[in-house]
Amino acid sequence: MILKRIKSLPIGYSEVFYNAKKYGVTRTDFNSGKSIKLFAEELGGNDFISLNYYLTSAKELLKPCEMPKQKVIHFLNHYCINYDN
Repeated sequence: MILKRIKSLPIGYSEVFYNAKKYGVTRTDFNSGKSIKLFAEELGGNDFISLNYYLTSAKELLKPCEMPKQKVIHFLNHYCINYDN
């Protein structure tokens, strides 16, 4: 589920809504998509989400950057590409 939500964001820059606020999101893929960096920043605010996601032959690893894993998972499960959703 987490990987599906990450991959539903386009590579490069996009904007989403989260907690009724707009966020600028940058997704960068490395190693043929086996490593993904995601950074989301609240536009006009000071909140942000930062993570790395790794696909290995044994498992998938979610590595938040200096924040609780629950915050990252909540963002991934609740962002909306369209405000009406």
